[in-house]
Amino acid sequence: MKEQSLIEMKNKVEALTRVLQHVMNEQQHLTTLAAGTLETIKLMPGYDDAIKVMTEKAKEELETKKQLEINE
Repeated sequence: MKEQSLIEMKNKVEALTRVLQHVMNEQQHLTTLAAGTLETIKLMPGYDDAIKVMTEKAKEELETKKQLEINE
């Protein structure tokens, strides 16, 4: 392989490494942001009631889905 091709490949790999590192940093930031948002929401009034309502709704949707699968 020509030296110039090797240099170009090296530069591309380095650029991809930088991009991947940036993506990983952004993912970590989003994870931290999501966890912080969840903890904040947990402190809001009515959180427990909202979770109960959402749990019941999810159960109902799951039962409906199972009934639809049985009927097919």
